[in-house]
Amino acid sequence: MPERPANAEPVSVDRVSVLLPLPLAGAYDYRVTNGMRVTAGDFVRVPLGRRRLVGVVWGPDRASIADAKLKPIIETLPVPPLHDELRRFIEWVAGYTMTVPGAVLRMTMSVPDALEPPRAITGYIITDAGRAAPNSTDSHLTPQRRRVLAVAAEGGAASAGVLAHRAACGSGVIKAMVAAGLLQSVELPAALPPPPPDWHAAGPPLSSAQDVAATDLATKVRCGGFSVTLLDGVTGSGKTEVYFAAIAAALERGRQALVLLPEIALSTQLLKRFSDRFGAPPALWHSDLGHAQRRATWRHVAEGQARVVVGARSALFLPFSDLGLIVVDEEHDASFKQEEGVIYHARDMAVVRASLAHVPIVLVSATPSLESAVNAQSGRYNRLHLPVRHGTARLPEIRVVDMRKQRPERQRFLSPPLVQALGETLAGGEQAMLFLNRRGYAPLTLCRECGHRMQCPNCTAWLVEHRRAGGLQCHHCGCAMPMPAACPNCGAVGSFAACGPGVERLAEETAQRFPEARIALMASDTLTGPRAMAELLERVERHEVDVLIGTQVMAKGHHFPMLTLVGVVDADLGLSGGDLRAAERTFQLLHQVAGRAGRAARPGLVLLQTYMPEHPVMRALASDDRDGFLAAEAQSRREGNWPPFGRLAAVIVSASDADAADRVARTFARHAPRADGIEILGPAPAPLAMLRGRHRRRFLVKARRDAPLQTVLRTWLDVVKLPSGVRVQVDIDPYSFI
Repeated sequence: MPERPANAEPVSVDRVSVLLPLPLAGAYDYRVTNGMRVTAGDFVRVPLGRRRLVGVVWGPDRASIADAKLKPIIETLPVPPLHDELRRFIEWVAGYTMTVPGAVLRMTMSVPDALEPPRAITGYIITDAGRAAPNSTDSHLTPQRRRVLAVAAEGGAASAGVLAHRAACGSGVIKAMVAAGLLQSVELPAALPPPPPDWHAAGPPLSSAQDVAATDLATKVRCGGFSVTLLDGVTGSGKTEVYFAAIAAALERGRQALVLLPEIALSTQLLKRFSDRFGAPPALWHSDLGHAQRRATWRHVAEGQARVVVGARSALFLPFSDLGLIVVDEEHDASFKQEEGVIYHARDMAVVRASLAHVPIVLVSATPSLESAVNAQSGRYNRLHLPVRHGTARLPEIRVVDMRKQRPERQRFLSPPLVQALGETLAGGEQAMLFLNRRGYAPLTLCRECGHRMQCPNCTAWLVEHRRAGGLQCHHCGCAMPMPAACPNCGAVGSFAACGPGVERLAEETAQRFPEARIALMASDTLTGPRAMAELLERVERHEVDVLIGTQVMAKGHHFPMLTLVGVVDADLGLSGGDLRAAERTFQLLHQVAGRAGRAARPGLVLLQTYMPEHPVMRALASDDRDGFLAAEAQSRREGNWPPFGRLAAVIVSASDADAADRVARTFARHAPRADGIEILGPAPAPLAMLRGRHRRRFLVKARRDAPLQTVLRTWLDVVKLPSGVRVQVDIDPYSFI
């Protein structure tokens, strides 16, 4: 049995409660059989009805049930127990998000195979006879056997498949060589632990501001204890190298570090920089990993062998054995919000986990969220500031292009100033980026004869034309269909018109204007995973791409020394829709996009195409007045008692039948609570009134910071009994208002 953590809680030797990774009301009680030793946090196999499930010992039994009615624990599993810190974190997240603890535990137990004993792999090594055979006068080795012996003599043990692949032969050759005594079988571990990063390795020279910030973070890590630091630095200021110093301090203390990224696409260049700095790559954790790698990483994290993990938001629930530091890079990014299942914000929950683990956490951004900025101003968070770019690089010049005066040609979307700047950039041998946060070819397809618009049958959304894929697609539910030959409403043939641009249409226009330019698309549907992203980034770095056209996946973190021009084709795109965070998110996104220009010695230029040049977001970007924008945004939110100065929750009633959704929503409205500091708005159709075939009605619950929001919501939701087919979803601190 693995060694138990020092903080493991002793529990009753007779009865314990076991939490299962299921959406159940709570933990179930089980009997401990004679001779079995269990501790809080142990993974155990227990019966549930006719099934045998794995759960976690949560503590002493909690119900007065007769011993005779309790089923016994079947066995304990040979895996390190969950630390008390992680168990408390699971309960905290469940209480805050108003979900059952078992659903949160399921995120920690996301790789069930990792809980089972790892299966050994048979490997093969060369024997003394095998080493001597090539030089023996009596040897009659075939060319295949000679190649196998040469490969086996170069390194350690390898599986038959690996040896056969490297020697370009069949596995039967390996078996015959074992029988001949030339190779010997040995047992290999199922997955070798990752090589440890070298914290002694010196990083690149730091500027004075970087050095001050790095020293501050490293000191916090060495001293231990909970603290929150906002690392606020302009794009290109070297924030990554600063928090690498904190990681080195954690490794020096023998502790683990977690780096959260909003999108795993950002990991490509980070992994290279990490390997250059520490001599070994970090462990990765995200949904695109293969099952075997996820299994190995989960186990290595639990056993303390994975020293640094870089991952998406789900990495926050990994069972670290000795967590010493958390870093949340691009902390402002909305991708940290989990919108399905257990609904949580990974940045906020990371702060909670750091608090429970008594370790420092670093929030990193060039455009901090208003929540983090307000916490830093109030003194709840520490703040470290990097005001200038590293080295000789300077921030780019940002110009606003008034599209009311500088109109593109008909059926074109690039304004004359942007076309001219593109031509000059390409003529100078430099690279350009065109940003449009809209996938596909066109966001709307309509019939010229009758005006019919192609709409998703499952969602209140238009179908997006994807010309490369040859069809129409819904970006909410994934529904796809070929472009119809005739209008389904009026029957007109060949009458469909593409309305508005997506990145594919932008690439088409750019290729027509600059036929010699090498153009690449960078969007989530054109890149099939981290490997495709890495290959594209390498092409850009080798200057095999002249114009990079894409969506928000290219907006953050990437460093291209020859990229000097950024053109934002539709800067107004995120400002509509009534979202209270629309201005903040648009400013952050455009600021990050602009930050891709001029990151090396060559100066950068950013052109923002807008029909609203007077908008506060455009004025703030053009004048480089981020702090003024945040101050104005904060004042507006404070006056309305909106987050972060007040709290919000969304309660969404959904059903496949619209009338059923309306009836239940009206019932909830009749029982709406009247509590001090709580205001119920709605019900009203959600902005996406139908999503994935379900009709949706929404309440917004607005509360003072000190109001007992979750308590009021629980009481309210318990009053109404839901009919079959009707679901209620609660989103505490909503970020998306669809």
